[in-house]
Amino acid sequence: MVKEPRPGRVKSRLGRESSGGIGIVRAAWWFRHQTRALLRRIRDPRWDVVLAVAPDHEGLASRVWPEDLPRAAQGPGDLGDRMGRLFRTLPPGPVVIIGADIPGVTRAHVARAFNALGDHDAVFGPAPDGGYWLIGLKRTHAVPKSLFDNVRWSSEHALADTIAGIPGLNHAFIDTLEDVDTAEDLNRLRP
Repeated sequence: MVKEPRPGRVKSRLGRESSGGIGIVRAAWWFRHQTRALLRRIRDPRWDVVLAVAPDHEGLASRVWPEDLPRAAQGPGDLGDRMGRLFRTLPPGPVVIIGADIPGVTRAHVARAFNALGDHDAVFGPAPDGGYWLIGLKRTHAVPKSLFDNVRWSSEHALADTIAGIPGLNHAFIDTLEDVDTAEDLNRLRP
C-alpha cells in the first residue's frame, strides 16, 4: 500500500516539525526513496506485486512508481476499509498486504508469509508498537465482514483488534519489524 509521496500528504507524523519531525518535504522524500528501495527488494517471480495506490486517481496516473507494476486504487475509508476492499477484489488466491514504510522488509519475509498461509488462514507480521506491518489471508473462503471492525488504528491495540475480527480463522505470525512513523523511529533504525 502506497500513497503518492507529496509533501503534507504522506508520513505526516514523521514530517511534523512541531513535534521533532524532519519536515514535510524531507518526509515525502524519505517515503518515496524508501518505497522505491522496498519495491526493488521484494520483487520475485514467485508472486505478483500490485501497488495499492492513494489517492486513487493521482496514484493510478502517477509517474513516481515503476510503470511495469499493476496498480489498484485503495478507494475511500479508513485503513481497514481500504485493506478489506483489496482482500475482497483482488484475483483469487492468497494475498499479502504490506505497508511501504518498513525499511527491513525483504523477499524472505514475504516468502515466509506466503508459506505460513499454506497451513493457516491468516498471517501477521507484528510491529513492536502493537500494530502490524503485514497481513495476509489465504482467501479459501469469504473474507470475514468483521475483519477490520472496531480496530483502533495507530494504537497498541491494532493487531489484537484485527485478530478479534477473524473468529474461527487460524493465524500465524512471522517476523516482528518496525515501521517508521516518527523521527524517533527513523533515528532508531539508522545504523
